[in-house]
Amino acid sequence: MQEKRTYIMKAAFKENTWEGKCVDDKKIIELYWERKEIAITETSLKYGKLCTHVARNILSSYEDSEECVNDTYFAVWNAIPDKRPEIFSAFVSRITRNLALKKYEYNSAAKRNPSAAISFEELNECVSGTECVETEMECRRIEKLIDKFLWQQGEKKRNIFIRRYWYLDSIEYISGKTGFSQSKLKSMLYELRRKLKLYLEREGIEV
Repeated sequence: MQEKRTYIMKAAFKENTWEGKCVDDKKIIELYWERKEIAITETSLKYGKLCTHVARNILSSYEDSEECVNDTYFAVWNAIPDKRPEIFSAFVSRITRNLALKKYEYNSAAKRNPSAAISFEELNECVSGTECVETEMECRRIEKLIDKFLWQQGEKKRNIFIRRYWYLDSIEYISGKTGFSQSKLKSMLYELRRKLKLYLEREGIEV
């Protein structure tokens, strides 16, 4: 199960070009363990674009996004050395995503990114019964079930799902990255959500 989970997380970053040609992840983690502040600099150089992309897909404000990215580095600093992330890029982007989602909740409706709101509404078809989908998605059991479900899908479908509901990329953006038409993507995502809903119901999750 751990190998499958790791593969899925790697798939989320496989086609992206966020990484700069900087210090190896293991070395960056060691710098955090040694409490050397250059670790933050190296993280920013290597994953600053990725963090900014994740934050901007959730928040409409450049200033809010920049604040989340800056907060990410200090959150990583505080999280390590308590833990050694297996996939550093996923670890960093998850922190950015969680920080952005928290700020999203406090922002006024006028400032919210409509693309992110649509993504949450779509996913709410599969996972409901809570105040917000993004909080439910962090529940360990549901997260594992979604990982298992995604592993059963083809790589292309899995990556499309991750781009839409993890990165919160727009349909237009995903179309440009994958070569699928927007109508085809909407159809694929609808079918994935339908299958996921049935899968979760079979696993005893209230939807």
